[in-house]
Amino acid sequence: MTEKRFPELTPETMTDEQRQVADAIQAGPRGGGLRGPFNALMRSPQLCDLVQRVGAYVRYASSIPAPLNELAICMAGRKWGAQYEFFAHRKLGIEAGLAPAILDSVANGRRPENMSADETTVYEFVMSLLGTGQVPDARYQAVIDRFGERGVMDLVGAVGYYSLVSMVLNVAQVPLPEGVEPPLKSL
Repeated sequence: MTEKRFPELTPETMTDEQRQVADAIQAGPRGGGLRGPFNALMRSPQLCDLVQRVGAYVRYASSIPAPLNELAICMAGRKWGAQYEFFAHRKLGIEAGLAPAILDSVANGRRPENMSADETTVYEFVMSLLGTGQVPDARYQAVIDRFGERGVMDLVGAVGYYSLVSMVLNVAQVPLPEGVEPPLKSL
């Protein structure tokens, strides 16, 4: 398919409801246009508004420290083969303090080496959740002990939200920026 599945919306092509949601997105912590999944999600403005509000929490207000949250996000992107998602959040993860080698291992479907205790705790919890839809008691307890009940829910929220985003990006076939090599290879 050579044409975009969801052509770029502009203020002139949006409905009033779409414009209201676009304004809310641009006024929030993300700023700037309808990047990533939002151009596609705007086809369902109510869904887009709810999704973007959940995303603002997951990304900017989670109780999970930013580097660990980005690890979980990148793991969700890897699970769904979402090139754009992984590309964008790999950069954010490194900026937040994650070692590039950890994210390279995730991209290649391998367990990272030399992870901190917190990175290991998050990695194992998320691997279980993404792999089986379940989390064994020991992995659950490790997250409870370190991050509490809110931390458990914030990790589940990050994985769930970014799984949805990854699927939207894949269905919409959102391209990587020009000149960027796809970070994820087939496993």
